[in-house]
Amino acid sequence: MNLLIEVLAFVVAIGVLVVVHEYGHYSVARLCGVKVLRFSIGFGKPLLQWVSPKTGTEWTVAALPLGGYVKMLDEREAGAPIPADILPQAFNRQSVAKRFAIVAAGPVANFILAIVLFAAVFATGVSEPAAIVAAPAPNTAAALAGFDGGETIVAVRNANGGQSEPVRSWSDLRWKMLGAAFDHRRIVLSARDGHGTFEFPLDLRDVSEKDVDDNFMSHLGFEPGGGKLIVAGVQPGSAAQSAGLLPGDRLLSIDGTPTDNATAFISYIKTHAGKTLALQVERGTDASQTGAANKTDSNKSDGKIETLQVVPQMQRDDTSGQQIGRIGAELATQVPSIDVRYGPLESLQLGAHRTWDLAVYSVRMFGRMITGEASLKNLSGPVTIADYAGKSARLGPSAFLSFLALVSISLGVLNLLPIPVLDGGHLLYYLVEAATGKAVSDRWQLVFQRAGLACIVALSAIALFNDLARLIHF
Repeated sequence: MNLLIEVLAFVVAIGVLVVVHEYGHYSVARLCGVKVLRFSIGFGKPLLQWVSPKTGTEWTVAALPLGGYVKMLDEREAGAPIPADILPQAFNRQSVAKRFAIVAAGPVANFILAIVLFAAVFATGVSEPAAIVAAPAPNTAAALAGFDGGETIVAVRNANGGQSEPVRSWSDLRWKMLGAAFDHRRIVLSARDGHGTFEFPLDLRDVSEKDVDDNFMSHLGFEPGGGKLIVAGVQPGSAAQSAGLLPGDRLLSIDGTPTDNATAFISYIKTHAGKTLALQVERGTDASQTGAANKTDSNKSDGKIETLQVVPQMQRDDTSGQQIGRIGAELATQVPSIDVRYGPLESLQLGAHRTWDLAVYSVRMFGRMITGEASLKNLSGPVTIADYAGKSARLGPSAFLSFLALVSISLGVLNLLPIPVLDGGHLLYYLVEAATGKAVSDRWQLVFQRAGLACIVALSAIALFNDLARLIHF
């Protein structure tokens, strides 16, 4: 069933993104007076065909649904002489500005789609983790700023002045901090706890671009807090079982440090292999029911706080190859969430802002991969896209729309890269033509096309390899 959902979600996602991208080319071409011969969704053998009696455009759905194209009238590709009456409608007869607009319209359509999708998510409302900070690890930026854990961040502003911007959720906080890190700014976070509202200065000027990744907030010591860290399962023969942990137990503290976040808890366990740790837990109803069937009622200590001694076992980490500590417990975090909803105009503004931030982030990430500052493992192919399409579809409409917006931005950015065979390569040709007054020669275009094709094949191979590596864990 999950596989069917992934396949359907992937087909819908690719279909929507391709149609929007190609319709961008098509609509601007028609607006510029260019005759469009074919609008194809997919490649290969046509499965469905229809010719518009008004425009003469052939609309096609092909067998391989991994892309699409718009074929326009062009003297360079015509197999026979073009009749004189329609020759002015040929793409190659258009001005540089018109050709540039037609080619740029595809990626622009992807960005517009992302703005609309994000705006729809913001306007309809989405449930997100509250901006409550968990107890930060020592010597992290959050700890040095003065956070103890449990504070709710309500606003952020520049340290050198400016208006405070409200923080509505953890996601909102992350994007505001991400923008400040990209700009290398000092900011001030306003947060409240049971004693009032306080300001916490945070210096993000020294955050390098290689640190701006999916774990950006964790690197700074910021993790969602205020929730409950629950033991979801205990592996037989593990350190957790030996210590007496049971499913349903709520973890309160470790070695006297409050814990409400799985990431910080696991990090502490990893670095304390072979050492005796004190776990304070609150025994829940599920835990007492999971115990041995012959336990008496007096042993069912629902809601009772107990301290257990656990010694993490030394094990090899499959990812890093290093020896780390593990206790063999499955954890579940119940984080407080809030429903975030914005007005129509504000939703559009936020959608445009989110699209811009993600586009800039994608360009910078790609640049870091080229320079070697970021791993090529960040590249993903169709298998990973299908996997995330299915996961987001199962999470609900908001998650799937956000996923569609993210992939649409990635598609737009990818097509704008100055690589021949992509839209960005053609735009580069037109910029050269506009600057020099002469078009790039066919001979040089052929050379660049071959080089560009080699780049695309190499990137596709790396992305596919990464997909397979994630799938079979090699």
